[in-house]
Amino acid sequence: MLVTALAAVASSGAMAATAQDLGKVEQAAPAQKLTVTLALNLRDRDAATRYLQEAHSPASPNYHKFLTPAEFRARFAPSDATVARVSTRLQAAGLSVKRIGSALLQVSGPAATVQKAFGAEVHVFQNKTTAQAGVSRYIAPVRAGTPSVDLSDVQAVIGLDSRPHFRPHLRQLPSHLQPAAGKASGTVTGGNAPGQWTVTDLARYYNITPLYNQGIHGKGATIGIVTLASFTPADAFQYWSQIGLNTDPNRLSVVNIDSGPGAPSDDAGSDETTLDVEQSGGIAPDAKIIVYQAPNTTQGFVDAFAQAIESNTADTLSVSWGEWEWFDQQAQAANPVNGQTSNVLQAYHDLFLQAALQGQTMFAAAGDAGAYDVNRAAPLPQYSKVLSVDSPANQQFITAAGATTVPSTLTFHPNGKAMQVKIPRERAWGWDYLNGLCQALGKDPVACGTFPVGGGGGVSGFISRPFYQYWVPGMQSTPAGQQLVDNSQNPPQVIASVPANFKGRNVPDISMNGDPETGYVVYYTSSKTGFSVLSNNGGTSFVAPQLAGITALLNQSMGGRLGLLNFSLYGLLATGHAYHGHGHHGAPLREITAGDNWGYNAHRGYNQATGVGVPDVANLDAALHRYFWF
Repeated sequence: MLVTALAAVASSGAMAATAQDLGKVEQAAPAQKLTVTLALNLRDRDAATRYLQEAHSPASPNYHKFLTPAEFRARFAPSDATVARVSTRLQAAGLSVKRIGSALLQVSGPAATVQKAFGAEVHVFQNKTTAQAGVSRYIAPVRAGTPSVDLSDVQAVIGLDSRPHFRPHLRQLPSHLQPAAGKASGTVTGGNAPGQWTVTDLARYYNITPLYNQGIHGKGATIGIVTLASFTPADAFQYWSQIGLNTDPNRLSVVNIDSGPGAPSDDAGSDETTLDVEQSGGIAPDAKIIVYQAPNTTQGFVDAFAQAIESNTADTLSVSWGEWEWFDQQAQAANPVNGQTSNVLQAYHDLFLQAALQGQTMFAAAGDAGAYDVNRAAPLPQYSKVLSVDSPANQQFITAAGATTVPSTLTFHPNGKAMQVKIPRERAWGWDYLNGLCQALGKDPVACGTFPVGGGGGVSGFISRPFYQYWVPGMQSTPAGQQLVDNSQNPPQVIASVPANFKGRNVPDISMNGDPETGYVVYYTSSKTGFSVLSNNGGTSFVAPQLAGITALLNQSMGGRLGLLNFSLYGLLATGHAYHGHGHHGAPLREITAGDNWGYNAHRGYNQATGVGVPDVANLDAALHRYFWF
């Protein structure tokens, strides 16, 4: 059945396959209450989108007149009458109701009452083997019925499934792909070898350093990290101190959402949160940082975004967790609540629209499975290859962060023989450049672990192309014939299909170095082995927080919030200023024309492997002053 197939290919599939059904929640856990998040429809999405364009158009009288949460709620959120109507129905059914966002309600009550209200039978499951993402027990619906409450004003019911299924977009280098220690070359002047980079190396390579020389370190800006695992704050402070940064010991605060994700844990992905804080805060050492950390559930993710956006404290937000967009599109399969009441993609859309209207600049890691995002959760050869993209990077009102490989010469010793792999210029990150190494090891790319590893990119099959991409050369639609097939079944079973020729959102938008072969060190306290300095870390999970840190610098330089960065990136492209300098300033962006992400080739202009290319931050700052700030 579809629910079973979905669970099998989701990142929590191993848990679902080995879990014991303990029965209904009210029987297996009599004292447990259930809490769900309801997303209501915005009053006028079209009007909100029109204002968003005005707020990002230099010629408009509303340019950079960003809204407060109260102003957004008054103009575009569900009316007070709608909220009251929904609340009255739920309270009459015996449930408590609290408004937690402009269009979100938190609803809780006894398990039996919640199930009756939303027409779902929910069971408790116990994982019989190793806990997945640090969780051994969870709830999930097993069948749908008829809700006892009128849900006509509700567009999503989120929270009846607590399986952890989002993945951090961090890649660590397998030992057989590890280059010889100390042999990597191609380093920037005075810096570390690729694979050992810190934010200082990144700052030199992408020309951030001139901003530091002007006294711009992110003062007055606040960076928000939305994450699904906790971390050890001392790791970040030690990292910053070790590379010579003087930081405020009180710069970092943590907000636990839905009681938080629990103690730091390798299994839960605490290394992801750690690197997010180290990278963003290292690039902008004077900025404040708020970590919004939630349980690894769809509800936790939505509620964390809601808190970060509704509080409106963070000027820029970064997230490095995600999943194949089809899982969100088909959420009703895993959460069988009547009809279309479970599609979380629309909830993300509305939240991120509010953030953009408030001037908050959001970044999401585009994934690390190249052009085949689903095949990180659905491995070959059991499942077919599917050109696919990650959520929430697929959303219109967030900047999708892709990844590149920087120039270097890597030395390997397959079977005891020296082999050099030369990367002469920055290229799209795709590990096909390691095919020769894999051949020397006697492995094909799948067995070698190199396919489909690379920077996430492609075309959404479910999110329409945003207006800022309408006239951009190089945009593509979804190809035909993209079906996820379980080849272990007899006959093979089609699990999911991506619509053909859909004019979808193209990702990524912009990229930077994210290949573990040329990647970074992370200072990390493992829950299993204690503290260590880990080298050769990469993934688009580095690029998203790095861009958030860069935006904190740009905010200080500009004297205010940038808003959705995509308007500026594609505006530079459309006006011919992206790859050409002005005066004594060089080009703000640099095209990446080499390499691929296994499915899409890098080439001049926009491409689905690297987006608009990579930034020259000092030149980008100058271009923003010249073209987008009056």
